[in-house]
Amino acid sequence: MSSYWNSGIRYSQPTTSELKKRSAESIKKEKEKGSALEPVFVTGRTIAKNWWGQAWCRNLEQYADYASRLDRGKRYIRTGAVLDLKIEKGKIRAKVQGTRKTPYKVEIRISPLSEEKCQEIIKKCSRKIENLESLLSGTFPEELKELFQGNNGLFPEPKEISFNCSCPDWALLCKHVAAALYGVGVRLDNDPALFFQLRGINMDHFIDITLANKVETMLENAGNFSSRIIEGNVDSLFGVL
Repeated sequence: MSSYWNSGIRYSQPTTSELKKRSAESIKKEKEKGSALEPVFVTGRTIAKNWWGQAWCRNLEQYADYASRLDRGKRYIRTGAVLDLKIEKGKIRAKVQGTRKTPYKVEIRISPLSEEKCQEIIKKCSRKIENLESLLSGTFPEELKELFQGNNGLFPEPKEISFNCSCPDWALLCKHVAAALYGVGVRLDNDPALFFQLRGINMDHFIDITLANKVETMLENAGNFSSRIIEGNVDSLFGVL
């Protein structure tokens, strides 16, 4: 007797050469239709090379809920199967090549940062203006790493991520979603500001508030005595006649 849950259907995994061939064909068709694609390309053995991209990928890999599908996602991202990836406020939209000729549509939603977390990063950036400059330049200040990567950090937790894929895979997180998530790591390598956009932070407003807090702190301390202030006659101190 046939069983509903055991239909005998098995989805074979395409080889790397098949994936590359189908991806190239899909990109060609999309371009012929006038679609504006933003594909993700990985060069070399490492998916992400800079701090932002590597930290994003490490954050994904620390959650056991995702472990079973991440390796397949790595394979897909490395073969160029992520044909299109767009990062918006609280959302990632992607087209990922799979077994079928038509790419699968992936949508991933990321919860916006809470007010509490936003204020925490503003406070820490205000302590040293160099922190803000480093963030915007794509480098990363050591003292802020725990803020992003630690418990209750700014990188999203599984409960803050929801996703949907048009593929027939019933798994909670399929390989196409995993490939798109790794694609975000590649994007962050090139443009760290996309992280703030994804998490719903307006960078211009963020900078204004951070600078305002810094000025406010400086004004509060303006009347305080500092041991670095030179007392007495400066001319005599340096031997100036």
